[in-house]
Amino acid sequence: MNSCPIRRRSDATTTPGAFADPKPDARGGVLAAEFLEFVGSAEFPCVGSKAALARDAIQAHEFARIGDRANDASLLDALREFATMVDAADPDDSTVHSLVAIFDGPRDTDERRFEAMLWSQIQRLHDLDARRGTRWAPDVGRDPDDPKFSLSLAGHPFFVIGLHPGASRLARRFASPALVFNSHRQFQRLRADGRYAKMQAATRERDTALQGSINPNLADFGTAPETRQYSGRAVEPDWTCPFRVRKSG
Repeated sequence: MNSCPIRRRSDATTTPGAFADPKPDARGGVLAAEFLEFVGSAEFPCVGSKAALARDAIQAHEFARIGDRANDASLLDALREFATMVDAADPDDSTVHSLVAIFDGPRDTDERRFEAMLWSQIQRLHDLDARRGTRWAPDVGRDPDDPKFSLSLAGHPFFVIGLHPGASRLARRFASPALVFNSHRQFQRLRADGRYAKMQAATRERDTALQGSINPNLADFGTAPETRQYSGRAVEPDWTCPFRVRKSG
């Protein structure tokens, strides 16, 4: 990693790791470079993300502030291209790809505000997807409170991870709001070949070492609604997802 002097944003605390003076990434600018630096820091716990970074398999895209409707079409288009690439990949290729949308603010979010912004953004992406006539991915459920649910965009199922400056989990505390889109189909392949359980155990061990406790929202797919994990907030036992599935067309 870059060994330049440490530089932190003055308007947000970012943990783990401090950012070196970033250089623009090929897919974006300073925010994209900072995100890749964040994932590459020694303290960052997710081993799957680190493996993707090592293979240049994280697509980092920059957008205006989260909540800006001008972002919606370009983000959905990027997700469509990403999904096409994942679905066309060689089944024997073990590379795990991620797409991250990084937003230029706001940087004063608390967990509830970010949660509302995350679901508003996801709802608008889905509504646009439905207006375009895109059908829901056939391999996952449509009820966001069902353990078999995954978010369908561009006909592809995704698991979403939100990061923001006010996150209580250190692994999710990034200087700008960001949404990481991981392919549910890739996760299924990892489960099938046994890699997922090993990566999950290693990540939870590292996250506990970083935070002092395991993320209370973590659950294996099919045992609890994954929507409880998207924002990173420790949601209440009776929490229900605000997302609503529309008819396509």
